[in-house]
Amino acid sequence: MRILLLNGSPRIHGNTHILLNRVLEGVRAGGHDAELLHLAKLQVAPCTGCGFCESKGVCAIDDDMTTLYEKVDAAHHLVIGSPIYFYGVTAQTKAFIDRCQVFWSRKYLLGQSREGQSPRHGYLVSTAATGGGKCFDCARLSLRYAFDAMDMVFNGEVVVQGVDERGAVLEKEEVLQAAHDLGKKISATVQE
Repeated sequence: MRILLLNGSPRIHGNTHILLNRVLEGVRAGGHDAELLHLAKLQVAPCTGCGFCESKGVCAIDDDMTTLYEKVDAAHHLVIGSPIYFYGVTAQTKAFIDRCQVFWSRKYLLGQSREGQSPRHGYLVSTAATGGGKCFDCARLSLRYAFDAMDMVFNGEVVVQGVDERGAVLEKEEVLQAAHDLGKKISATVQE
């Protein structure tokens, strides 16, 4: 799958999921398809810091992340969605990010960089109840470093504040349109 969307929200059909669905609609409007997975429905254990990936390039933990490694490797575009919890990403999203240590080890310790291959891009979709001016800063930084480990370039975001109740984002037409437009932008850059 060339386009992969990961919903890091534990609340299925919540605001983050709604925005990711709009991104998916935009991708499809552009003539392509994508896969949307819900991290909360997968078994992704936290990284144990065992160091196995540093010498082997694979994770010692055998869970659903094994399949996610393959999907991320195959993706040219990765959209990660997460609501903000205490100014950071959700535990489900953070577990995924921490397990991306495998990609970091491959790239920086084992010399298995994808440099010279087609560029790959990562995107953030995030929602927050708070109106704090820095509420997305931690999520942005975490994802920028994770995307770098995956040999992806951070290439855009759709973020919205002031949406706490389920479905509140449906009243933010400009944000819904921005998510749809992001999907169309992604679809337009898919290389066959």
